[in-house]
This record gives sequence, structure tokens and C-alpha cells, in this order.
Amino acid sequence: MLRPLIATVAGKAARAATRLKGGGSALPGLVAERLDPRFLAHALEDVRGGIVVVSGTNGKTTTTKMLTAVLREHGLNVFSNPTGSNFTRGVISAMLPQLPISGRLSADVAVLELDEAHALRFADAVTPTHALLLNVARDQLDRFAEIDHTAKLLAQLAARTSEAVVLNRDDSFVSRIAGEPEVPPATYFGLDDSMRDRLEELQEADVRFDDEAQLPAVGPGDGLLRELNERDFEVTFGDQSQVGPLRLRQRGLAAMINATAAVTMARRLLGEGFDQAATERALRTVAPPFGRGEVIDCGGQPLELVLVKNPAGFTVALHTYGSTPVATMVAINDNYADGRDVSWLYDVSFASLVDRGVAVTSGVRAYDMALRLYYDDVATEHIEPNLIAALDHLLATHPDEPKRIFCTYTAMMALRRTLAERYDLADFGEEAKQAS
Repeated sequence: MLRPLIATVAGKAARAATRLKGGGSALPGLVAERLDPRFLAHALEDVRGGIVVVSGTNGKTTTTKMLTAVLREHGLNVFSNPTGSNFTRGVISAMLPQLPISGRLSADVAVLELDEAHALRFADAVTPTHALLLNVARDQLDRFAEIDHTAKLLAQLAARTSEAVVLNRDDSFVSRIAGEPEVPPATYFGLDDSMRDRLEELQEADVRFDDEAQLPAVGPGDGLLRELNERDFEVTFGDQSQVGPLRLRQRGLAAMINATAAVTMARRLLGEGFDQAATERALRTVAPPFGRGEVIDCGGQPLELVLVKNPAGFTVALHTYGSTPVATMVAINDNYADGRDVSWLYDVSFASLVDRGVAVTSGVRAYDMALRLYYDDVATEHIEPNLIAALDHLLATHPDEPKRIFCTYTAMMALRRTLAERYDLADFGEEAKQAS
């Protein structure tokens, strides 16, 4: 028992030191893990209500936040990794402030957002009871190769899950995981059949079923999204029960399908304890996660930060946000966390930006982005690689208009940090802590 105690104390000390220096969120987890390789298994040993892993290419952070809110509204003590640091060390770092010196977490349920590859590392240490697998898409190809490889990672995670998996019915790669050896019973979420024509807003063609007859049959616990209008929707289950009408603070079909995934998993996890009214209350209160459709008041005008990281995600963002008349900035970096290869930008149609054009492109790939827009006949007013200078230009030249910034991960982090300093916003992860 001495090793977990030493690892916990050292991790807490590392966390205090990094917070003083403004350092990264994963270092305390690294310290604890190095001192005790079984740190995670020991910490989660007393979590009896379920260990849920949320994984997939797009929507992990939003879905995790929604599922956590729903379970908390049902009265459960839920641990989650709120900063979106979705590696195992990030999970440990998020856990350290809540751990007593014994190193054993006091929680009913753990809901963990994990990167596709690192979810398997987590499963080496701790067996998930439930896995919520959202989708596959081309994402940072220099890290995880093509869609087939990502799907195999998710299938391996499912096979190492002990009780149940919830899968995206409309994603051919994900839904077929149910037929893999050793995968526990599967429940599905997806679009209602009346909305099949909307799939192109959520998925690339190469992950959709060629023939709708190949779709899995709808089971009693499967949750299907039916949009009522631009802002409202309901989730109808195969047993004909419903949750809704639901309204989210985050707009768009992508947010609705993430909520559908969260509701379906919550119902599977809670069983007869699932409460429709509590679910509706919880989802109404969930603010957009840090930098993902987050709206910031900048001098009386809204500025919306929209994270983009792959063709499917950027396409969804443009469907959701791109047609509204705002001053637009696109900030593209190619750091490791963004993905080095930005050729994926040529798989995105920017036609929705043609009428208004783009006020400024920025980031390491500012000129590449302007060239990409040129090929889609989108005019770019200004090119400024320096992110903060570009932000200042956007604010100065469009002071009386709503503004939107589409940005890759490291660009979003840099911009959000500056905006937090200027407009007294919560720091990275702090908004989640305040809600817990």
C-alpha cells in the first residue's frame, strides 16, 4: 500500500507545481504513473456503478460532458476528465485533486473521454464496464493511419469491455463491431429513419452504409434522434418510449446526435432508474465545452470558437455554423496535436463561405488555408500567421458584427488563453470543475 500513497502524494505535488508555473495537465499523471504503474487500477477499485469509456474520432468531449451531466442529475457522484486531456495520464491528472492520500477514488461512476489508441492503454490497466463508441473519420492521419485502423482500435476496446457497448448505428465501421468476437451486448444510437437524408451533415460517404438494408435492426434500447425543428428534438427508443422534447445550449445536428448517444448510454447504464425529466433538465444546462461552439462576449458582440480537426468535423461545423452572416477567421496550425498533414482541408467544401468571404486566415498554415479558400472561390481579406495579431485584426476591423473562428486544436488553445485573459473567462477545465 506504500507505493499508491507515494504516487498520490508525488502526483499532487507535481500538480501544485505545474499550476504555479502554468504547465500542462498531463505531467502530474505521468509522475504518479511512473511511481506506481498500477495507479489507475488502484484508484478506480472502489467505483462500483460503472466505468464508462467514451471514444471515437469526433464528439468525445461534448458527449462525455452531456453523459456526466445526465448521471449527476440522477444523483450519482460521477468522476470525469473535464479538461479533455484524453490520454491515460490526463485521466490521472484530473483524478488527483479528488483523491485522498489512500489513492482510492470515491465515486459511483467514472465517465472517461479517451483517445482511440489510449483507450486500449487504459483497458490494459482497468477493464471498462461500458464503452460508448461514437464514429470513425479521417483524423490526423500521421498519428493513427486510416479509418480501418481506427475502427480496429475501437473493436479491440469493445472486446475488452465487460458489460455493454453503445454503438453508432449509422456508422458502418462502428456498428459492425457488434459482430466481433468477445464483444458484449450492443445497443445503438443514431438518426431516425425519417432523417436518413441528413446523414451527409454528420458523416463522410465512406463510413455510411451503401445499402440501408444493412443497417442493424432497431432493438428496444436503441435511441434514435428525431429533429422537431432547428432547436428541438426528441430521442425515441425501440420500445417506443421517448425522451423530449429536448433543447440544447449548443446548436446543430452534431450536438443533437451527441446528446442522443449520451441519453442512450445513460438509459443503458441506469436501467429502471433512468428518469426522463432528470435527463431533460440536465441537457438543458450543458454549456458547449471549451472552444467547441463556445460563445464569448467581446465588447458586446458574440465571438464563437469552433474547433475543427478533420474533414468530417469541419464539414459538420460548416453545415451548423457556416451559412450565418458573421465575420469569419480560420486558424490552422500543423503542430503534433493538430496533425502534421493538412491535405485533409481539400476534402472539405467551403462553398457556404463564398457569399461573405473570410476576414482573416491565421496560424502556421495561414497561407495554405487562404490558397485552399481561393480554390473554392472564397475571398480572403487578410492573411496573418500570428494568431494574436490576427485576432486583434478581426476585432478591430469588424467591431460591430458577430464573429466566428474556425480553429485547429493548438490554435484554439492559444486563442482561448488570450480571450480568457482579456475577458475574464474560466481557464481550461475550470468550467467543468465549477459545475461538478
